[in-house]
Amino acid sequence: MARLKTAVLISGRGSNLQALIDAAAHPDYPAEVSLVISSQGDAGGLQRARAAGIRTEVINHRAFNAKQGFEASIDATLRGAKVDLVCLAGFMRILTPWFVERWRDRLINIHPSLLPAFKGLDTHARVLAAGARFTGCTVHFVRPEMDEGPIVVQAAVPVMPTDSPDSLAARVLAAEHRCYPLAVRVIAEGRVRVRNELVEIAGAVSPADVMMFNPVG
Repeated sequence: MARLKTAVLISGRGSNLQALIDAAAHPDYPAEVSLVISSQGDAGGLQRARAAGIRTEVINHRAFNAKQGFEASIDATLRGAKVDLVCLAGFMRILTPWFVERWRDRLINIHPSLLPAFKGLDTHARVLAAGARFTGCTVHFVRPEMDEGPIVVQAAVPVMPTDSPDSLAARVLAAEHRCYPLAVRVIAEGRVRVRNELVEIAGAVSPADVMMFNPVG
C-alpha cells in the first residue's frame, strides 16, 4: 500500500521534522516525508532533510511583494509534488484563510500547550506566570484563526516548581516528538474523521498512546 505523501513546512531547526523523519524511516510507518519547504534559507531543518535524502525547497516570503504570491508559490510546490498532508513544524508565518481553506483537513500544526489554553507565543513563560500545574502539546487541524482547529492528539506535561521557561520547553518538546508522529500515523492509516469540528479516531490504540488522543478512539 502506498504511503501518505507528507510535506513539512519549517522556518528553523526542525526538531519536530526530525521526529517525523525518524518515524518514517520505519518500514511499517504509513507516511513518508517527501518534501520540506522552508521560509528561511539558513534553517537548520534543511540540513536534516537533505541528510535523509528528502527534497527541499526554500520559499522566502521576502522575495514576494505580497503574502498572496508567497502562499501561491507554496501551494503550487505542494500540488506539484502531489502532497497528501501538510505538517507545520515551527513554520513562523501566519497563513491566510485562502491557503488554509485550500488545504482544509489536510493541514496540521503542533502547538506547545494544551489548546485551547495558552494560544500564541511565549507559551512556557505564560504557563509559569499563570501558576499552571500542567501544560503539554497539541496536534490539530489548522483553521484560519490562530491556534484553532480540531484536536487530533494531546500530551500532558507536569510543571515543576523549579521550572524555567527553558526547562519546561525542553520537557514539552520531548512530548511533541511523540505526538506529531502519532498524529500523522493515525491520519495516514485513514482512521481520522473530522465531524462538527471534532476529531473522531477509529480503531483500538495501544495503552502507551491512548492518553494522547483527544477524544479517545
